[in-house]
Amino acid sequence: VQLQASGGGLVQAGGSLRLSCAASGRTFSSYDMGWFRQAPGKEREFVSAITRSGGSTDYAVSVRGRFTISRDNAKNTVYLQMNSLKPEDTAVYYCAATRSSPSLRRGYNYWGQGTQVTVSS
Repeated sequence: VQLQASGGGLVQAGGSLRLSCAASGRTFSSYDMGWFRQAPGKEREFVSAITRSGGSTDYAVSVRGRFTISRDNAKNTVYLQMNSLKPEDTAVYYCAATRSSPSLRRGYNYWGQGTQVTVSS
């Protein structure tokens, strides 16, 4: 599967952005999907994930209550709605897909190219 992330940009603290990740192919609904981010000088970290059916989600503590992950299997797209953004949310955001990982937080096989999110104070 090929992944294309979009929707990043520059926003003031307290603002919102919605990231999208479009997937190629006809088997999107067989993949669990995740969002990760990497800030300058830091390791990539887990942000959120959703199971293939959309029935279960997971969030990092740092974004819980502010970010919402969702997916539309008919459109082969996963979304990350980000509200109440903080300067510490500034990072490159990546979407990822897996068919076989036992955990939603790791073991992703396919990665998109990343989209920059910058939150100004």
